[in-house]
Amino acid sequence: MTDRLKVSTLFEFLDSVGTLPTIFDMGRRISPIPREDFLRFEKTEIPYPLPLQQQAWMAFLLGNSGGTPERFVWFLRFPLDEQGKLVQAARDDFMHRLLEQIGENAEALKQGNGLEKAVEGNPYSFKPRDDRLAVFHAAASRLLGDEASRYFAHARGYFSGSLGWDQWPFVGYQGIADMAARAEVPSNAAALAAAVPVLPLRPLEALCHCLENAPTPVELSRALFDRGIDELNTDQPDTRLITAVIRGISLSEGLSSEFLGRVLAAPCSRDPGVLSAIAAKSWESLTDPYLAESYLRQLADNSDGQEVFNACMTDLLFLPGMRAPLMKVLRDPDRTPPLSRAMGAFFRRLTGKPGQA
Repeated sequence: MTDRLKVSTLFEFLDSVGTLPTIFDMGRRISPIPREDFLRFEKTEIPYPLPLQQQAWMAFLLGNSGGTPERFVWFLRFPLDEQGKLVQAARDDFMHRLLEQIGENAEALKQGNGLEKAVEGNPYSFKPRDDRLAVFHAAASRLLGDEASRYFAHARGYFSGSLGWDQWPFVGYQGIADMAARAEVPSNAAALAAAVPVLPLRPLEALCHCLENAPTPVELSRALFDRGIDELNTDQPDTRLITAVIRGISLSEGLSSEFLGRVLAAPCSRDPGVLSAIAAKSWESLTDPYLAESYLRQLADNSDGQEVFNACMTDLLFLPGMRAPLMKVLRDPDRTPPLSRAMGAFFRRLTGKPGQA
């Protein structure tokens, strides 16, 4: 193997073949990761900021070297240790497989040949779901200044109300993702905010699933908040709509926390889908002691039982910065009896011993 491919890290390898990636998280949120943060993560100086299922899910958007503008993507996932840091043995195994696949083709790589398919068959690569791919393509094209997809104009027409709200089955998901990725454009924000109060549930859910990945303009977040409050005030709130709003405003700090406070005071907060959405998308709000206590109390009393408690707690405790605020609630001697029981069962499952917080 040529010297220039004798590298020990993924970052070094990509630098050695003349292409540095634009990196995105592809797990918890589809959002850019600064190269400096990835480099520190790969050196195990910092935990992965957005772990999901105790793994780092990433997209590496690469451009062929040799002056060609063509871009391609590697989707890679790596296991994390108990501190949320990279398991370097897995990264080393990935690099070994990668370099074996490439063989002696370093010079060919320098000219833009062979890199695109270099991770085919690698066990650390994965294929995202179609909806996640749509959001990724929308975010990447926006970040790089590319045009939106051919579905964008139709989606914009739909959200402007000109096509009829019942026409949502004909709106391509890629167009919805493009619209969400360009929500900061004033005309798009205004159109979306005006549409939110009257959107049918299905397109509202799709829009919120796209909006959860980046901060949204205040007028759009407020429209979603108001739609959610209106639903909470009904006799039987639709938990799918409540869950959609939780996701859609999850990066609107003040409104998200206010909405969660209202949700957690309502009976619908015992719904597993609502509780899972909070853990997956609005976890930052749970650093607030009141919201953390309210959330864990409802989680312990959820309608599906201990397994939902276990899944959400495992997810939350693995997130950077979440262990301390949650453990403070769990150690409170005045915690509710259901929370004490759920906590004990959770820790017994982890250790095989009587649970202690």
